[in-house]
Amino acid sequence: MIFLLSALPLSAELPLGKIPPKIVLEGDLGGRLDGTAWNSEELISGKVMVLFYVDPDESDLNNHVSDALKAENFPLDKYGSVGMANMGATWLPNFAINIKLKSKQEKHKSTIYVKDLKKTVVNKWGLSDDNSDVILFGKDGKVLYSFDGKFSDAQVKEIIQAVKDNL
Repeated sequence: MIFLLSALPLSAELPLGKIPPKIVLEGDLGGRLDGTAWNSEELISGKVMVLFYVDPDESDLNNHVSDALKAENFPLDKYGSVGMANMGATWLPNFAINIKLKSKQEKHKSTIYVKDLKKTVVNKWGLSDDNSDVILFGKDGKVLYSFDGKFSDAQVKEIIQAVKDNL
């Protein structure tokens, strides 16, 4: 079942109900915190996945969303999350961003943290640059929801319900 949150503004350009084009972040393009590659096909995992794609200057904009999702204690065999830093969108030095990402990894141990060094996701998927984008993927990797900017309390409730409806 695909649950579309059509009442929300959809500013990011990912088409709902579609699997976005494949992206591999490795080497000069970025990757996981441990230096290994990240492949967007990992979002086609049989789990409901949420991707936070964030300009480091906006890193706290939607913390309330990730905290609310974490508080739900969704079963990790059915739900996963990815936090991705748009490192090309900031003047902050990479070492400072790495420290912050490692701190977030400690807080959200089951989240996969990834660095996008060259705005690859902005350019290939048309996501909002210099912002906080949140994308919800179904078990089959299709986009269920895509939003950029600060979530309202009502939107937090809606994305939690969308996760529940698609587990």
